[in-house]
Amino acid sequence: MSREGILVDRPYERLTKEQVELIHNASMEILTDPGLISFNEEAVKIFDGHGAEVESVAGDRQSWRVKIPEQVVLKALDTAPKTVKLGARNPDNTLLMHGDEPRVYLITGSETNIWLDVDFPTYVNKSDPGKEVKLPEFKPRRGTVEDLCQSARVCEHLEMVDGFIRNVNIQDRDITEQNKDVNKFFASLNNNTKHFMSGLTSLSELDNVVRMAELIAGGKEALADNPIISFITCLVKSPLQFVDDTTDTFIELCRRGLPVAVSSSPQAGTTAPIKEAGIMAQINAEVVAGITLGQLVQPGVPLLYGSVPVRARMDTLSDSYGAIETSQYNIDCVQIARFYGIPNYSTSGVCDPKIPGQQSSIERLFSDIVVAMSGPQYLHCAFGLLDCNSIFCLLQAVLDDAHFKMIRSFLRQPRLERSEMEAMLGQIRSVVSTPQKLYINHIRPVLRSGEISGIYPFEGSGDSDDVFELAYQQMRDLLARPVEHIDEKTTGSIFEEVPGILPRLNVYKREE
Repeated sequence: MSREGILVDRPYERLTKEQVELIHNASMEILTDPGLISFNEEAVKIFDGHGAEVESVAGDRQSWRVKIPEQVVLKALDTAPKTVKLGARNPDNTLLMHGDEPRVYLITGSETNIWLDVDFPTYVNKSDPGKEVKLPEFKPRRGTVEDLCQSARVCEHLEMVDGFIRNVNIQDRDITEQNKDVNKFFASLNNNTKHFMSGLTSLSELDNVVRMAELIAGGKEALADNPIISFITCLVKSPLQFVDDTTDTFIELCRRGLPVAVSSSPQAGTTAPIKEAGIMAQINAEVVAGITLGQLVQPGVPLLYGSVPVRARMDTLSDSYGAIETSQYNIDCVQIARFYGIPNYSTSGVCDPKIPGQQSSIERLFSDIVVAMSGPQYLHCAFGLLDCNSIFCLLQAVLDDAHFKMIRSFLRQPRLERSEMEAMLGQIRSVVSTPQKLYINHIRPVLRSGEISGIYPFEGSGDSDDVFELAYQQMRDLLARPVEHIDEKTTGSIFEEVPGILPRLNVYKREE
């Protein structure tokens, strides 16, 4: 079985068919003139071996200009799988994504440096000492392995979370560049039975990460059938440059046939044109260039069309995820990915403020609603993320889950069949003939069927606003729930065969 997700019956589209084709054609032109700059020699050799025009570029660093023929790109887009399966430790949490089906899966992410603690101290009103109030205090600090474990546990129990992207950069004293990957993968997989996606810190750790996944899945073939992990790679640096080390990682992942999100994140106004036509032509060229490279390396490797476009703030030139244009760019990318029939990794819910509050809610909800309506298959909806993806807050993640339940209710398909209408006509005639003329007796069956949305779960009482405090209590309740850890035998095998995992992450040894 697979998770249900949210099926968007008639996805919102901003572009006409002609405009989508215009963007596609412009991207094909870009890939031949000016082409891309590659700092990765192996990618250059692969493109050169398939008919691309390659020339060396003078400069301090060795690089090449690569011009990719349109027929090579089109063949790769045709070869790329139109259905991508992302497995899970619990098979019921499998994500099955069809490029032409607007079924939305809601995913957490991205990796943040800062963890935002929250507490609720009690304050006394100076003008009325008998009146006390609890107000949230937010305290930022560096993220740890234990924070990542807590985040994975909470996301395991959040109803609307379909998959887990690591959202905490673990920065403990005993975490190094050599052991970071195995620890973030194990901490996440051991505390969450949903699909797990992450970037790779060091290519040298790929063998250990894959071996861990094979042990959990039940072997190499079992992992191929049930890919419980996938990867995200930003191999393209905008504008139009293949990064050396990330491209190395991408090529190796494709050779192993592992699912990969090909991601590009140009900033309109600095690393991409500010005009919509320009940034869309460029980001599409960057993404399809990555997809083309992946299919040349390993035809049929499962890839996601990854899009994380943003707009620059006009005052500081930093990212402005809360800008309306950022949502427009993402919706356009969803439509272009559907044009190719390739499942889309999209972005919503990222906001600019550093703490939960009114601005956070407004920016997140606007983005979440409109991008979800466009029907991306794999929606990184920024559960718990603040300050342009640099801060993670568990309290915000709990609030986001409640908001997405509202969006799910809004997007469900209407029941307006003929039989339903005939039943309603009978109900109306029946009620109008009674003295009370009320429909109360007809409510109970509807309540039991789940056809109407519930009240806001953090609704305050009286004239007080208790949203944060109630969400905080739910957060603590979720943390107290047990999770299905990897079984003791498999955990023992992982610690025996995979070097570098911190001993304190072995829950069975801790319990002894």
